[in-house]
Amino acid sequence: MAALPAEFELKMKELLGEEYESYLESFRAERVYGLRVNTLKISVEDFLRICPFEVKPVPWTHNGFYYRGSDKPAKHPYYFAGLYYLQEPSAMTPAEILPVEEGDFVLDTCAAPGGKSTELASKLNGKGVLFSNDISNSRAQALLKNLELFGVKNTVILSEDPQKLEPQFREYFDKILIDAPCSGEGMFRKEPAVIKSWVEHGNEFYVNLQKQITKKALSMLKPGGMMVYSTCTFAPCEDEDMILYMKDLCPELKVLDIPNRYGGFSEGMPEKAVRYDEELKKCIRIFPHKVDGEGHFVALLQKGEETETERDSKNKKADISRLPLELREFLSMVSMPFENGSFEIRNEKVYFVPDTGAAFTGLRVMRSGLLIGEMKKKRFEPSQAFAMALKEAEFSNIVSLPASDPRVLKYLKGETVDVSDVFTGNDGWVLFAVDHFPLGFAKAARGILKNKYLAGWRYQ
Repeated sequence: MAALPAEFELKMKELLGEEYESYLESFRAERVYGLRVNTLKISVEDFLRICPFEVKPVPWTHNGFYYRGSDKPAKHPYYFAGLYYLQEPSAMTPAEILPVEEGDFVLDTCAAPGGKSTELASKLNGKGVLFSNDISNSRAQALLKNLELFGVKNTVILSEDPQKLEPQFREYFDKILIDAPCSGEGMFRKEPAVIKSWVEHGNEFYVNLQKQITKKALSMLKPGGMMVYSTCTFAPCEDEDMILYMKDLCPELKVLDIPNRYGGFSEGMPEKAVRYDEELKKCIRIFPHKVDGEGHFVALLQKGEETETERDSKNKKADISRLPLELREFLSMVSMPFENGSFEIRNEKVYFVPDTGAAFTGLRVMRSGLLIGEMKKKRFEPSQAFAMALKEAEFSNIVSLPASDPRVLKYLKGETVDVSDVFTGNDGWVLFAVDHFPLGFAKAARGILKNKYLAGWRYQ
């Protein structure tokens, strides 16, 4: 068990009272491991039919599961197919609670490495737009990869301070998720190294960051829009007090009851806040001595009453008639519906960009839409991101092997693969799949596949 700072122990004794010893006892328990099924690619029921691990449901999610620490799901081909995301079970709660609907415009303010963004994208189901932002450019690179791995098409990935976003997106978003930077007290059991950061920074350092982020997020939320605020800390100054801060900024903001609230979750603690507010009881506190998960705080909020304004949700097909011939020839093999967006070619790279009605002037945009591929000299080369966004039925030239076939790992390692015994398609571009879930592209010649799997993604 990690040595806890004396100041932290005093605070937790005051917060938990008689439950403090039970909390300490939880540090002696083995940490739990979770994965969340990507419902953009596979239903929960179908995943359980093919799941190669022993799993049991995370009771507060519809698609989360515990797995054994001895299993290695990040090494299985299904991970490379984007069928699931590895995520600590309590951390699944914020995106589960935010009631995202197809067609919404959604902002994940502090999104890296992408655990919550990938779930928000699954809820959107290809309709609407997900804006995923992280101020750290290096962390946003991991965010981009995870969204590509999940096959997300309708996303804008930014790396900006929320203060720079706010002027261009006032009252723009239907839903916002703030998984705020915090002191991480709820992670002390899982990641003892966080304790050092807590000692160095304390709580107030993060309170100041949280105030900056929440103030701008409130401005970007539409009237009637909903927001989830969450942290992985126990400190009331970062939790209940932040809800009060937002309510002071925005008097029409209200705390909502959380539907299907799991019985092991605790209420918010208005008695520990800077002032008492009965609404704070509607918040959720997750304690590791009460559930199989780490510490978390979650609140569901709504900004006033919903307005009547609606976005145009018609499925308008994109015009491909003016695209280069080589690209049109490739797209003739694709039956994916390209709707509510347009093709753009920038620096020889081809993107399908969703209609947002927004300008991104002066912002660091890491990706707008889906990278389809790149125009080369008199040819087109499709991207890894496009392969992951496709379904088996959406590409006319495909080869699929079972996960047990050693050629799957050969492909994931970037090697040439001989599929002459099973491949009945045509020479040229082929989509390589595991159990009918795409992994990437290859170039076929008489049953021999020249590997095009992205080098930075290869199996190690």
